Amino acid sequence: MALYGYARVSTNDQDFTLQEQALRAAGCEVIRAEKVTGTSRTGRTELQILLDFLRRGDTLVVTRIDRLARSIKDLQDIVFTLKEQGVTLKATEQPIDTRSAAGKAFLDMLGVFA
Repeated sequence: MALYGYARVSTNDQDFTLQEQALRAAGCEVIRAEKVTGTSRTGRTELQILLDFLRRGDTLVVTRIDRLARSIKDLQDIVFTLKEQGVTLKATEQPIDTRSAAGKAFLDMLGVFA
């Protein structure tokens, strides 16, 4: 059972240092980061590496859900993939932790508003 972090910014002139610091503070020893748009999963190699690597009981940690996906369809696909693998999703700046009913409900609520 390990915590793995994912950090993303959209453009090369942006910096993900604050995200990395927050993920380390949350207990992530391994953090994958990339500078690529979140509007699609296409070209997001670091995210795909994590999705392929995660195992049952692991937790994927992001600072905010919009770092993981910018479209509800991509978010739903990623969450479905994680659930199928037995992986938990947690956000450090939002009350999202798919181990708890409240965390799952908040994630679902975000989907409604998206």
